[in-house]
Amino acid sequence: MWWGLFLIACQAPAAATLVAPALMTYLLVGGSGKALLERHMAERPGFAAYAARTSGFFPRPPRRG
Repeated sequence: MWWGLFLIACQAPAAATLVAPALMTYLLVGGSGKALLERHMAERPGFAAYAARTSGFFPRPPRRG
């Protein structure tokens, strides 16, 4: 969603519109989003195998393994 809003707002100076989606991506990937979820899910059986074959953030086909 944040990157979509960035594309809509491209009429404004790029530096002004790039900060929010870049910050949200950083927080979701390295901050509170993914890290907390993976820490919580690590206790579930089979999660390690699932995480090893699945992309962490960007959608793509699963790895074979």
